[in-house]
Amino acid sequence: MKKLLFILFIVFLSILSYGFYLKNTEGTNAELIIGIAVILIAFVLMPLFIYHRYKDKDMKSFQFKNFREELEKFHEKEKEEEKKR
Repeated sequence: MKKLLFILFIVFLSILSYGFYLKNTEGTNAELIIGIAVILIAFVLMPLFIYHRYKDKDMKSFQFKNFREELEKFHEKEKEEEKKR
């Protein structure tokens, strides 16, 4: 998966570079090529990268429920410290 992501990144980056090259040399379809490259990066490369990075992670640690509980504990500790002063 890592190699696939790297190859796709190089391919999409080269398409994007080619589009900018055409734009600087008065190419007719330069903006179309740049747009296609950006869409491919956003809708193909980014989801594959996110899936690759989070496929073996525990998603419960990313939920806001745990964050809220930890935040409430933090606020309680701050209130206790203020009362001691």
